[in-house]
Amino acid sequence: MTEVKEKIQKTLRDSVIMRWVALLMVSGLMFATYWFQDFFSGLKPLMESQLGISSTQFGTLISLTTIANVFGMIIIGGIILDKWGIRLSMLIFGSVATLGGAIVAVGASGILTTEPSKRLLIMIIGRILFGIGLEITAVIITKTIVKWFKGYELALAMAINIGFGRLGSALGTSLSPEIAHNNVPVAVTFAATLIGIGFVLFIAYMFFDIKLDKQLNETVSEDEKFKFSDLKKLVTDKSFIIISLLCVAFYSAVFPFMQYAPDLLVNKFGFSYDLPKNASQIVIFGSATLGNTLIYVVLFLFGVLFPVLPSKLKSKSAKIISLIILGVLFLSFIYSIKDTLAIWLKNGPKVASLIPMATIMFSPIFGNFVDKKGKAASLMILGSLLLIFAHLSLSIFNNVYLGYFGLISLGMAFSLVPAAMWPSVAKIVPEYRIGTAYATMFTVQNWGLLAFFAGIGKVLDLVNPDVIAKIRALRQSFAAQGLSEVQISEKIQELRKAGQLPVYNYTIPILILVILGVISIFLAFMLKKADKEQGYGLELPS
Repeated sequence: MTEVKEKIQKTLRDSVIMRWVALLMVSGLMFATYWFQDFFSGLKPLMESQLGISSTQFGTLISLTTIANVFGMIIIGGIILDKWGIRLSMLIFGSVATLGGAIVAVGASGILTTEPSKRLLIMIIGRILFGIGLEITAVIITKTIVKWFKGYELALAMAINIGFGRLGSALGTSLSPEIAHNNVPVAVTFAATLIGIGFVLFIAYMFFDIKLDKQLNETVSEDEKFKFSDLKKLVTDKSFIIISLLCVAFYSAVFPFMQYAPDLLVNKFGFSYDLPKNASQIVIFGSATLGNTLIYVVLFLFGVLFPVLPSKLKSKSAKIISLIILGVLFLSFIYSIKDTLAIWLKNGPKVASLIPMATIMFSPIFGNFVDKKGKAASLMILGSLLLIFAHLSLSIFNNVYLGYFGLISLGMAFSLVPAAMWPSVAKIVPEYRIGTAYATMFTVQNWGLLAFFAGIGKVLDLVNPDVIAKIRALRQSFAAQGLSEVQISEKIQELRKAGQLPVYNYTIPILILVILGVISIFLAFMLKKADKEQGYGLELPS
């Protein structure tokens, strides 16, 4: 027993500092890929006016990101992960994601062709490759976190990793119009570069992974080696089936919505895409974009500190004092940027970023709660209820304040369900098969994403034919006058700001997502019931 204890104490993951350093290093790629996944949402009207991409084509571009994964590519990646390990798998699929991002940037730039349909095709090819890499790298990162944190702060670590992803989503959605500055290729190139940086950071992490494997010196038994019969065991486990269906229903109601949220807010509530030139903003090194980034990063840090700092203190009084101090600092920070926030609350991309920002703030809190108190299945029920409220408030109601509350509720739901769901999978499935399990869930999830990414865009065009016809006619007219793509885009944006273009009606597309919320609640109740029968302990602390 003493020898075993000494062996455990010698491993890197037994060190609190090394666990969290490893988490930070792998989360960099999570941040970058989620930025690239969602940054187009802030550019939809610019892509429409500059590149001639309709809502249907926009939805197609986004939805085909998942096409290879719909046909089992993630499962293949999960099998490769379980057979070949974290390092080789990441070298393969991280390279694919980086290459995909580069191809999208080339297509958007018009280097190879300026013909709209061919340009779109190149971007789609890049997004497909990026999508293959995106999903499997997310699985690899998740397994990496399980490797370092199982038996420690697993739910909290996963929640913080999710927070990094949501920070990428928030910044991508919010800052892409500023980075583009009426030029889509600039924002695309920036987003693609981030993936490359994140990939390099994960490669640097691999040196720690090699050392940890040597310390653990674990051998894989015959029972742990991958067998295709393991897939059968997974897809016949009642709890795993239910949590996978809950995954597809919930995420299909969130991810597609996020792609259209800025445009919805601009069209429904009259928000803007551009910040006023004389706006009160934080400026760093002469850049308001860097200042805006700092605000998001500070909010993210508060989201991490609120659950982590008190949990590291022993006495109850120290915990309370730390919460009071953090609360005062947080309110002081919010007060110091109140003028900037007042401007943000009238800007579509900035307000839409409330979804991932609320996730950043709440995911570590809920993750810590799951670690300490459990109640994972119950939290999934609550998250599904918040999802329904959010979509109802943003579809059938016209009150802007209710809309704000709906976005925050959606962000909370987007914190509750993942913070409870992903650690629960680690309870249902053995660790040596966790890669295949997550990959299977992501595959099922992509079935829903493929349908709803494209479906919302298609429905949006069907119920708004006048908007499509007007923008198409304007593009043709301006092109006949010899205007460049950027000039055409600027002209159309000016007409939109002046209220001389009809607006999109998003009511029906968003109401469809309410149905997914109802399905999510039903599945969450079924999961809670199945857990009582199978005894995985989803309601128990981690």
